[in-house]
Amino acid sequence: MRDPAHCCLPRRKLLTTLAVAPLGAAVPRIAAASDAVRSLSFYHLHTDEQLEVTYFERGEYIEDALTQVDRLLRDFRTGDVARIDPALLDILHLTGKVCERTRFEVISAYRSPATNSTLADKSAGVSRNSLHLQGRAIDVRLTDYDTAKLRRACVALGLGGVGYYPASNFVHLDTGRVRAWGPPG
Repeated sequence: MRDPAHCCLPRRKLLTTLAVAPLGAAVPRIAAASDAVRSLSFYHLHTDEQLEVTYFERGEYIEDALTQVDRLLRDFRTGDVARIDPALLDILHLTGKVCERTRFEVISAYRSPATNSTLADKSAGVSRNSLHLQGRAIDVRLTDYDTAKLRRACVALGLGGVGYYPASNFVHLDTGRVRAWGPPG
Protein backbone atom coordinates (compact mmCIF):
# COMPACT_ATOMS: atom_id res chain seq x y z
CA MET A 1 0.00 0.00 0.00
CA ARG A 2 1.30 3.46 -0.87
CA ASP A 3 1.98 5.99 1.84
CA PRO A 4 -0.71 8.70 1.33
CA ALA A 5 1.63 11.49 2.41
CA HIS A 6 4.29 10.34 -0.06
CA CYS A 7 1.75 9.87 -2.87
CA CYS A 8 0.33 13.39 -2.58
CA LEU A 9 3.56 15.35 -2.06
CA PRO A 10 4.47 15.78 -5.74
CA ARG A 11 0.95 16.93 -6.59
CA ARG A 12 0.93 19.41 -3.69
CA LYS A 13 4.31 20.75 -4.77
CA LEU A 14 3.07 21.07 -8.37
CA LEU A 15 -0.07 22.92 -7.27
CA THR A 16 1.91 25.28 -5.05
CA THR A 17 4.38 26.02 -7.84
CA LEU A 18 1.65 26.57 -10.41
CA ALA A 19 -0.37 28.83 -8.13
CA VAL A 20 2.45 31.36 -7.85
CA ALA A 21 3.82 31.23 -11.40
CA PRO A 22 2.46 33.29 -14.32
CA LEU A 23 0.80 31.30 -17.10
CA GLY A 24 3.27 32.05 -19.88
CA ALA A 25 6.23 30.84 -17.85
CA ALA A 26 4.54 28.16 -15.77
CA VAL A 27 2.83 25.85 -18.22
CA PRO A 28 5.71 25.07 -20.59
CA ARG A 29 8.42 25.07 -17.91
CA ILE A 30 6.55 22.99 -15.32
CA ALA A 31 4.98 20.63 -17.83
CA ALA A 32 8.37 20.08 -19.48
CA ALA A 33 10.02 19.48 -16.14
CA SER A 34 7.32 17.07 -15.00
CA ASP A 35 6.64 15.11 -18.20
CA ALA A 36 8.95 14.20 -21.03
CA VAL A 37 5.92 12.77 -22.81
CA ARG A 38 2.51 14.48 -22.73
CA SER A 39 -0.61 12.70 -23.91
CA LEU A 40 -4.32 13.39 -23.90
CA SER A 41 -7.49 11.42 -24.51
CA PHE A 42 -10.63 13.07 -25.89
CA TYR A 43 -14.20 12.08 -26.58
CA HIS A 44 -16.18 14.74 -28.47
CA LEU A 45 -19.79 14.61 -27.30
CA HIS A 46 -21.23 16.24 -30.45
CA THR A 47 -19.34 14.32 -33.12
CA ASP A 48 -18.86 11.00 -31.30
CA GLU A 49 -15.17 11.13 -32.27
CA GLN A 50 -12.37 9.92 -30.02
CA LEU A 51 -8.67 10.68 -29.99
CA GLU A 52 -5.81 9.42 -27.88
CA VAL A 53 -2.69 11.33 -28.77
CA THR A 54 0.83 12.02 -27.59
CA TYR A 55 1.33 15.66 -28.53
CA PHE A 56 4.68 16.40 -26.87
CA GLU A 57 7.82 14.27 -26.74
CA ARG A 58 11.58 14.74 -26.53
CA GLY A 59 11.19 18.42 -25.67
CA GLU A 60 9.02 19.27 -28.70
CA TYR A 61 5.40 19.51 -29.72
CA ILE A 62 4.56 16.92 -32.38
CA GLU A 63 3.11 18.68 -35.42
CA ASP A 64 1.12 15.69 -36.72
CA ALA A 65 -0.44 15.22 -33.28
CA LEU A 66 -1.31 18.92 -33.01
CA THR A 67 -3.01 18.68 -36.42
CA GLN A 68 -5.09 15.72 -35.18
CA VAL A 69 -6.10 17.71 -32.09
CA ASP A 70 -7.01 20.74 -34.26
CA ARG A 71 -9.26 18.52 -36.38
CA LEU A 72 -11.02 16.92 -33.42
CA LEU A 73 -11.53 20.26 -31.62
CA ARG A 74 -12.86 22.02 -34.75
CA ASP A 75 -16.09 23.99 -34.78
CA PHE A 76 -18.46 21.02 -34.97
CA ARG A 77 -21.27 23.23 -36.29
CA THR A 78 -19.40 24.53 -39.37
CA GLY A 79 -16.47 22.14 -39.73
CA ASP A 80 -13.98 25.04 -39.58
CA VAL A 81 -10.59 24.05 -38.19
CA ALA A 82 -8.12 26.32 -36.37
CA ARG A 83 -4.87 25.85 -34.48
CA ILE A 84 -5.49 24.97 -30.84
CA ASP A 85 -3.06 26.72 -28.48
CA PRO A 86 -0.55 24.12 -27.23
CA ALA A 87 -0.59 25.88 -23.83
CA LEU A 88 -4.27 24.87 -23.57
CA LEU A 89 -3.26 21.26 -24.16
CA ASP A 90 -0.65 21.60 -21.41
CA ILE A 91 -3.32 22.91 -19.02
CA LEU A 92 -5.50 19.90 -19.88
CA HIS A 93 -2.56 17.54 -19.39
CA LEU A 94 -1.78 19.02 -15.96
CA THR A 95 -5.47 18.95 -15.03
CA GLY A 96 -5.67 15.28 -15.93
CA LYS A 97 -2.62 14.53 -13.81
CA VAL A 98 -3.94 16.45 -10.79
CA CYS A 99 -7.39 14.82 -11.09
CA GLU A 100 -5.87 11.42 -11.86
CA ARG A 101 -8.08 11.03 -14.91
CA THR A 102 -7.16 10.83 -18.56
CA ARG A 103 -10.27 11.15 -20.72
CA PHE A 104 -11.75 14.58 -21.42
CA GLU A 105 -15.29 14.82 -22.73
CA VAL A 106 -15.40 17.81 -25.10
CA ILE A 107 -18.46 20.01 -25.27
CA SER A 108 -16.94 22.85 -27.31
CA ALA A 109 -13.49 24.04 -28.34
CA TYR A 110 -12.73 26.18 -31.39
CA ARG A 111 -15.65 28.34 -32.55
CA SER A 112 -15.78 30.10 -35.90
CA PRO A 113 -16.81 33.77 -35.87
CA ALA A 114 -20.21 32.82 -37.35
CA THR A 115 -20.88 30.21 -34.66
CA ASN A 116 -19.75 32.45 -31.83
CA SER A 117 -21.90 35.32 -33.11
CA THR A 118 -24.97 33.08 -33.31
CA LEU A 119 -24.37 31.75 -29.79
CA ALA A 120 -23.76 35.25 -28.41
CA ASP A 121 -27.04 36.44 -29.96
CA LYS A 122 -28.88 33.66 -28.10
CA SER A 123 -27.11 33.86 -24.74
CA ALA A 124 -25.65 36.64 -22.62
CA GLY A 125 -23.25 34.01 -21.25
CA VAL A 126 -21.32 33.84 -24.54
CA SER A 127 -18.64 36.49 -24.99
CA ARG A 128 -18.42 38.19 -28.38
CA ASN A 129 -14.63 38.17 -27.90
CA SER A 130 -14.46 34.58 -26.65
CA LEU A 131 -11.08 32.87 -26.53
CA HIS A 132 -12.85 29.96 -28.30
CA LEU A 133 -12.44 32.12 -31.45
CA GLN A 134 -8.65 31.90 -31.10
CA GLY A 135 -8.39 28.20 -30.23
CA ARG A 136 -7.47 29.20 -26.68
CA ALA A 137 -10.53 27.84 -24.84
CA ILE A 138 -12.33 24.56 -24.32
CA ASP A 139 -15.44 23.39 -22.47
CA VAL A 140 -14.93 19.95 -20.92
CA ARG A 141 -15.65 17.49 -18.20
CA LEU A 142 -13.72 14.42 -17.15
CA THR A 143 -15.24 10.97 -17.58
CA ASP A 144 -16.44 9.64 -14.20
CA TYR A 145 -15.35 12.75 -12.31
CA ASP A 146 -17.41 15.27 -10.35
CA THR A 147 -17.50 18.57 -12.26
CA ALA A 148 -17.47 20.70 -9.07
CA LYS A 149 -14.31 18.87 -8.03
CA LEU A 150 -12.84 19.47 -11.50
CA ARG A 151 -13.56 23.19 -11.14
CA ARG A 152 -11.80 23.32 -7.76
CA ALA A 153 -8.75 21.53 -9.16
CA CYS A 154 -8.55 23.88 -12.15
CA VAL A 155 -8.87 26.99 -9.98
CA ALA A 156 -6.13 25.62 -7.69
CA LEU A 157 -3.81 25.29 -10.71
CA GLY A 158 -4.02 29.06 -11.14
CA LEU A 159 -3.61 28.91 -14.92
CA GLY A 160 -5.86 30.92 -17.21
CA GLY A 161 -9.62 31.21 -16.97
CA VAL A 162 -11.91 28.71 -15.29
CA GLY A 163 -15.66 28.95 -15.74
CA TYR A 164 -18.05 26.59 -13.99
CA TYR A 165 -21.44 25.71 -15.49
CA PRO A 166 -23.06 23.19 -13.12
CA ALA A 167 -26.46 23.20 -14.87
CA SER A 168 -24.75 22.10 -18.10
CA ASN A 169 -22.18 19.96 -16.25
CA PHE A 170 -18.96 21.37 -17.71
CA VAL A 171 -15.94 23.50 -16.94
CA HIS A 172 -14.55 26.12 -19.32
CA LEU A 173 -10.74 26.38 -19.45
CA ASP A 174 -8.71 28.94 -21.35
CA THR A 175 -5.22 30.40 -21.68
CA GLY A 176 -6.28 33.95 -20.90
CA ARG A 177 -5.55 35.81 -17.69
CA VAL A 178 -6.09 33.98 -14.40
CA ARG A 179 -9.71 34.35 -13.33
CA ALA A 180 -12.69 32.22 -12.31
CA TRP A 181 -16.47 32.59 -12.60
CA GLY A 182 -19.62 30.64 -11.89
CA PRO A 183 -20.97 29.42 -8.59
CA PRO A 184 -18.50 28.02 -6.06
CA GLY A 185 -17.91 24.36 -6.78
